[in-house]
Amino acid sequence: MQTSQQTDWIKPPFSLPQTLENFIDGQHQPALKAQTLDLYHPASGRQYGTLPESTAADVQFAVEAAQRAFPAWAALTAQARSAAMLRLADVMEANLELLAQAESFDNGKPVHVARTVDIPRAISNIRFFATAILHTSQEAHDSGNGVLNYTLRQPLGVVACISPWNLPLYLFTWKIAPALAAGNTVVGKPSEITPLTAYLFSGLCREAGLPPGVLNILHGSGASVGTPLVGHPQIKAVSFTGGTATGARIASIAAPQFKKMSLELGGKNPTLVFADCDFDTTVKEVARAAFSNQGQICLCGSRILVERPIYERFREAFVARVASLKVGDPQHADTAIGALVSKAHQEKVLSYIELAHAEGGNLLCGGEVLQPEGLEGGYFVSPAVFEGLDPWCRSNQEEIFGPVVTLFPFDTDDEAIHYANSTQYGLAASVWTSNLGRAHRVARELESGIVWINCWMLRDLRTPFGGVKSSGVGREGGWEALRFFTEPKNVCIQF
Repeated sequence: MQTSQQTDWIKPPFSLPQTLENFIDGQHQPALKAQTLDLYHPASGRQYGTLPESTAADVQFAVEAAQRAFPAWAALTAQARSAAMLRLADVMEANLELLAQAESFDNGKPVHVARTVDIPRAISNIRFFATAILHTSQEAHDSGNGVLNYTLRQPLGVVACISPWNLPLYLFTWKIAPALAAGNTVVGKPSEITPLTAYLFSGLCREAGLPPGVLNILHGSGASVGTPLVGHPQIKAVSFTGGTATGARIASIAAPQFKKMSLELGGKNPTLVFADCDFDTTVKEVARAAFSNQGQICLCGSRILVERPIYERFREAFVARVASLKVGDPQHADTAIGALVSKAHQEKVLSYIELAHAEGGNLLCGGEVLQPEGLEGGYFVSPAVFEGLDPWCRSNQEEIFGPVVTLFPFDTDDEAIHYANSTQYGLAASVWTSNLGRAHRVARELESGIVWINCWMLRDLRTPFGGVKSSGVGREGGWEALRFFTEPKNVCIQF
């Protein structure tokens, strides 16, 4: 349990209790042991509240509520579950500005990003799966000789959805929406670093009339609540987004119990820039891909490989664009780079900047701790661009998850692919070229779950999402998510 002095607290610009609460069986309540963790405002470094440090006892309480709610929720028609979820999406939309302000306040991202990306996407997640469930189908096979096989897809029961701090409500809803649509009940755990929108969301669930126990939200650290949640014998599946090391720990608990797992883990994503690209568009979009959300997106392109004939020209234009990005108050409309999510994460990012220097990197811009006026205690770091680093050095192999990227040249397509595939990760990549044949060939050869060609972060919710190698196990999105949250059962009849 952490303690702090309330004299340095900051008050959010919206109504909020001093201590957040869990949401179990349709009601807000403190952790059973009444322990709390401190919550900090990234842009100022000041405390704004506390949240419950839940334990195994709270997990048991929440799982029991979800078990009680499961039979009735699973028995509803797809149309009835869809209607309940669409009501929730409508309530979210009516509170879009509150959720956007809260996301920015809690995470440090520019509020205009939360307003136009994070919260609209969270609403879209609910609506997408609420309507997708109306269009599912199940297979039947005429096996001949009077034999018919058909497949039922039935909900699993109580499932766990564990989401990260970088896109808090966006990724929380990405998990719970297909789980609920498929007829499961959920015990969700948002990140203890950014729990605010999940807490507000729980109140909106009650306002929208979601039946008690269908969605339960527990707050707290991974060790205190995440571990007993994953290991609970009545949890039938675990959907997790976060770091690779944490994913490995989850797998070590869940796999021996034969639970279904979907693990979306880390990335060290390559950006491949070929000499025949649309130069101006590529510079602009590669900078966006590198530093969106302060580089705190698992899909950000942190290794930028540039074909040698345009390397110097690209470096000059790219560095100029990055240096022009305004770092500052997340509330300001012209802020491009907000605060990092926490003091600990700021220190991690700064340690990697020191490492890049030690490994012989040449810092082209950024990498400085900034203190905007009035926000001197905030966790700000200017976006850093390095060159001159070996592709196999730690700076190019380990996930930094912050505003730090590296540039290095390549000479051939095969060399670019070799460099791109050189890490343990394989989540996302982008390819920038006007040669259609090269685009398809390179996309096929990249060891990556997602490849964008001449674009970045264009998402269709129907497509499978996930990575290979140490970037994860399983896929989310579209039918993949609905399949994950159901159990197929074959029925064979002879007639």
